[in-house]
Amino acid sequence: MEYEMRSTDYISRFLIGFIAGFFATLIFHQLTVLALWAAGVAPFAPFSPAATKPFGVPAVISLALWGGIWGMIFTLIERRFPANAAYWVTAFLFGAIFPSLIALLVVLPLKGLPVGGGWHPPLLMTAFLANGMWGLGTGLILTLLTSLRRLKR
Repeated sequence: MEYEMRSTDYISRFLIGFIAGFFATLIFHQLTVLALWAAGVAPFAPFSPAATKPFGVPAVISLALWGGIWGMIFTLIERRFPANAAYWVTAFLFGAIFPSLIALLVVLPLKGLPVGGGWHPPLLMTAFLANGMWGLGTGLILTLLTSLRRLKR
């Protein structure tokens, strides 16, 4: 029975991580892209409704789903982040580095685009800032949802 409880906690934490990453994408990531777009920095607009291949899902929803998957990965290592203010710096850096590198070095070439997006500075700045804010948002939402879950117990 004790094993079941641990297994259930692990699954629910993964689910909370997915939810945190999904909503952090829609809120923190996309609002950062919006701010950078308004400032003339971001090379693409936020909240894109353009259909993605092969399923025709709106790009913003596809991005949020991937944000949820990254949120699950975030939960695997988040407990090893330092405490206090260093937690938030680490959450930002996790988002800024890992999802950005995968997008620039793997996803763009798979889509037939140049590695690193041609190393275009506005694209790099947008990727690192928006994904870093996603990391902050994921940490914040994960912390809030985990606290709410503990209060219900």
